[in-house]
Amino acid sequence: MSGLCGYLAAADAGGAQQILAGMASPLARFDDSPIRMVAAARGGVAVAAAADSVSLHGAGGVLVAVWGRPLLNGCGENLAERFAALWLINGAKACAALSGPFAVCAMADGGGQLLLAIDRSGVHAMHYQQVKQGVLFASSAAALQAHPHAVSTLDPQSLYNYLYFHTVPAPRTVYRGQRRLQPGEYVQYRHGHLETGDYWKIEYQEQSATPFGELKEQFLATLESSVRRSAGGARTGAFLSGGTDSSTLAGMLASVSGSAPPTYSIGFDVDGYDEMRYARIAARHFGADHHELYVTAGDVAKAIPRIAAASDQPFGNSSAVPAYYCANLARTDGVTRLLGGDGGDELFGGNERYADQAVLSRYEQLPSALRQVALEPLLFGLTGKLNLGLLRKARSYISQAVVPMPARMETYNLLHRYGPAAVLHADFLASIDERAPGDQMSDCYWQNKGLSQINRMQTLDLRYTLADNDLRKVRLACELGGVDVAFPFLSDEMLAFSARLSPRDKLNGTQLRYFFKRALRGYLPAAILRKKKHGFGLPFGHWLQQDAGLQSLVLDSLSDLKKRKIIREDFIEHLTRTLLAEHPAYHGTMVWVLMMLEQWLAKSGTPAGN
Repeated sequence: MSGLCGYLAAADAGGAQQILAGMASPLARFDDSPIRMVAAARGGVAVAAAADSVSLHGAGGVLVAVWGRPLLNGCGENLAERFAALWLINGAKACAALSGPFAVCAMADGGGQLLLAIDRSGVHAMHYQQVKQGVLFASSAAALQAHPHAVSTLDPQSLYNYLYFHTVPAPRTVYRGQRRLQPGEYVQYRHGHLETGDYWKIEYQEQSATPFGELKEQFLATLESSVRRSAGGARTGAFLSGGTDSSTLAGMLASVSGSAPPTYSIGFDVDGYDEMRYARIAARHFGADHHELYVTAGDVAKAIPRIAAASDQPFGNSSAVPAYYCANLARTDGVTRLLGGDGGDELFGGNERYADQAVLSRYEQLPSALRQVALEPLLFGLTGKLNLGLLRKARSYISQAVVPMPARMETYNLLHRYGPAAVLHADFLASIDERAPGDQMSDCYWQNKGLSQINRMQTLDLRYTLADNDLRKVRLACELGGVDVAFPFLSDEMLAFSARLSPRDKLNGTQLRYFFKRALRGYLPAAILRKKKHGFGLPFGHWLQQDAGLQSLVLDSLSDLKKRKIIREDFIEHLTRTLLAEHPAYHGTMVWVLMMLEQWLAKSGTPAGN
């Protein structure tokens, strides 16, 4: 909720108060948060947030604003003033002293210096843009765009990246020249130049041999302190999907609060999608004050325009809809903060692809002579035309296994499967670099050479799955729903604990969450420990074929999208008339992604002919 914004101008242009007020206005549009600002001759900073989430300092030509609820060297008082002193001495290294979710700005008006940074997990965001008049920044693109000198030209490469990732990953944004900070990163403006750097990176200790009993004790203590701090100072509830993460947080919230925690679940009256029974098991087990809502196709159609209008850039994660209704349900119940279980899968080895990729990687361990001289010629040559089940599976396995990581994880990427040339208008395709998303992922994956595969995948997921997608989804949903959100699994202490776990503690063979589940055996119900991950998946493809109102909204959106010369008209026709009927769940994802692209473009004021 809310946020931080401001600018540093190259020269005194006046009108700082008015400019800051205009930039801050979009930050308070959903909750009417009070706006506080400090200004100087060449710029200033404003924060729209509740009193316990903002700290400001302005003295001696130094302006500092901290948004969030961080601690500074263990103390939460006089944050901005103390950070100002640290920054003047230590520069960007001062950011490492902040612990917890935050966005920070430090500005020396007279010297023309600026520092921007966000927390280690990317819970908060920070957009920035250098223009000839100086530097503009804000935690939301809408606030940055409210500055009179902001550049608002769309970036075709970012639109392509959206179609690839279903979000626009940092450091790019949907606008040319506008960038976004990555977790643990800062940007400095000095002597007219911008430079970025990392004040923190996760450091794995793969050879750790701490006994299980000691690790379990550390984990439970860290979890309890994280939940206690996340819940402090608010009427707090929890998302409850019935998975291991949300159930664990519901139980710990009951423990630290000493009362029945309010929990919130969304259900779907569609076979294969409804997980409500697991949420009920967890709620009964921990004595939660449980609340449920079954979302319909009509609810989805109502939420789509609101979500698109509130998004900083195109966003294609459909589970933002159930998360929004969950947050809205909590707000009407008087809850002011929700705990989200995001981060548990990434930190403790809970994603199914970790096990899948471990199985595929075993092929690389076979002698090259066996692979290249015997197996591959046999399966793809002599028996290549035989369509027997086992041979077909073996060929599929090898076809995936020979693709190097991390590209191997994208073999099921929708844009790959359809083929960019089949999806994209020729003129648009000529303007982008098709290799850029894969190169970006590869750079991230291989920055930790020598680490186990599971930890390299964790590093990748902390950035792309979590910071660029899931956290954006939950924060957007909660902002629209009118509640705050906190992520106890992403406390700095929990990040450090995860880094101390051995690779086997995260993935033992193909057993996901090996340490996590052992540590919580006897705490979580057995049925929840055994269940597979599901979450708030949306039966969009199923509903699209049955609900006339949703179908009308989608087809109208795709009709308008055809005019933009981004997506080929024949692909949209083939997708909606043929592919969707063949596999609603699979192809419905691309329908959603394209619909949300058009919805965002229309809400952002981009003419349909452009």
